[in-house]
Amino acid sequence: MTVNTDSTSDGRRSIQSVESGFRLLQALVDAAIPLNLRDLAARAGMTSSRAHPYLVSFIRVGVVQQDPATGQYELGPFALQMGLVSLQRLDPVRIALPHVARLADHIGHTLAIAVLGSHGPTMIHISEASYPVHVNMRKGTVMSMRHTATGHVFATWLPPRVAQHYIDREIGDTAVVTSVSPDLPDHDAWRALVADIRAAGLARALGNPLPGIDALSVPVFDHSGNIALALTSLGPSSLFDASPQGPIARALLSCAASIGTQLGYRAKEQPAALAPE
Repeated sequence: MTVNTDSTSDGRRSIQSVESGFRLLQALVDAAIPLNLRDLAARAGMTSSRAHPYLVSFIRVGVVQQDPATGQYELGPFALQMGLVSLQRLDPVRIALPHVARLADHIGHTLAIAVLGSHGPTMIHISEASYPVHVNMRKGTVMSMRHTATGHVFATWLPPRVAQHYIDREIGDTAVVTSVSPDLPDHDAWRALVADIRAAGLARALGNPLPGIDALSVPVFDHSGNIALALTSLGPSSLFDASPQGPIARALLSCAASIGTQLGYRAKEQPAALAPE
């Protein structure tokens, strides 16, 4: 056993061989497919002869398994068990809160977390802007699926039948924050809107549903690739840069990606966009 006595950020000693062996596990996770010894060792930045003893030990404790027919290595049953336990303990909002607090301080605008509630996308946390903003939004506010940036994010990335359910049930619900112009977009306009949102990775609302207030909203995905929550920032049109390539948009997307990574999300193709009935 090699004990690493080099100083670290927390001042504690570490076992170098464990950290070296971890690179093999990380390579298997990143690859997400079985690998032969040579390829696995190369991905971990070590020789095959050095990697093999680690793999023997990992197999003995169930962290890695080897296919007897192909000789390829993949994560073992104990690694899968650890992953399931970790996923069961994940709380997306709890994980998101420190990220959101840092981002709110950075951008200086109102920043909120929304989750899917019984009535629709619901604001469950709001970090106020560094300047007064008079908006009718508080914890518990339900956002329209059709007429708000937050709702558009959920409508775009929820399974179509689920999204349609919430779209249908919000009609006539006075608790839902909706548009100053309640007319619904037609089928083609909606499909085009959703396609644009999916391509940009975010939704925008310019002066609607709140006149003079612009908003940006981005999705956060969990380990299964489903939308777990949305991050929404807003501010007066004169102060808030709602450009999809602007600094606020980039900061929101970066924050959402960091939260998603912590939730176990691995980027992949999302389901087809919703078209309203």
